[in-house]
Amino acid sequence: MYLLSSYVYMTHLEDQHYINLVLNGNTNSFAALVDRYKDMVYTLSVKMLNNKEEAEEISQDTFIKIYNALNKFKGESKFSTWVYKVTYNTCLDALKKKKKANNVSYIEDFSEHQTKALEGILDSIDEKERNQAIQECLEELPGEDAFLLTLYYFDDQSVEEIAKVMNNSEANIKVKLFRARKKLASILKKRLEPEMLDYYEYERR
Repeated sequence: MYLLSSYVYMTHLEDQHYINLVLNGNTNSFAALVDRYKDMVYTLSVKMLNNKEEAEEISQDTFIKIYNALNKFKGESKFSTWVYKVTYNTCLDALKKKKKANNVSYIEDFSEHQTKALEGILDSIDEKERNQAIQECLEELPGEDAFLLTLYYFDDQSVEEIAKVMNNSEANIKVKLFRARKKLASILKKRLEPEMLDYYEYERR
C-alpha cells in the first residue's frame, strides 16, 4: 500500500511538473503527458464507441481539449481523473451526434445472487481468461456501461473517483454500477458453460 501511495504521489508530481512547463510556454512538454495517457484515453474511447477508427479520432480530440483547457486544471483532483473526465465527455458528445442505438437485450430480472455467482466464477478462473471474458462482454454493452465497468474492473477506480469523472453522486454511481454489473452478468451467462454456473450456485447454498 505504501509503495502504491508513493507511486501515485510521484505520478502526481511528474504530471504537475509537465503541466507547469506547458503553461510557462514549453509546449513541447505536452508530449510527455500525451505519451503517459494516450493508451488509457484510447482504451476508454474504444469501450464507449466500440469503433477503433472513431476512438482514434476521439483520442486526438480529447488531447486537443486537454491542451486548450490545461490552465483550468487546478489540481483539486488527480490529473488522471481529469483526463478520464475529458475523455468521457468527449465520447458522450460523439455518441449524441451519432444518436447510436444499442439493440442488445439483457436479462432484466437477473438477480443479485446470480450476479455474484457469475463474479465468483470469474474470480476462480485464470486472470488472463477472466479479463478476456470481461473485455469481450464489454463490447456488447452500451458505451456508458462499458466505460463505467472499465474504470471499475481494469483501472481500479473507487466509486468516489468514478463519481468525479462522470460528474455524478456516489449513490447514483453505485446504482449505475449495480445495473451495469447485472447487464454484464447476463451476457456472461450466455458465454459460460451452464454446468459451471450450476455447480458454483450449488456450492454456495
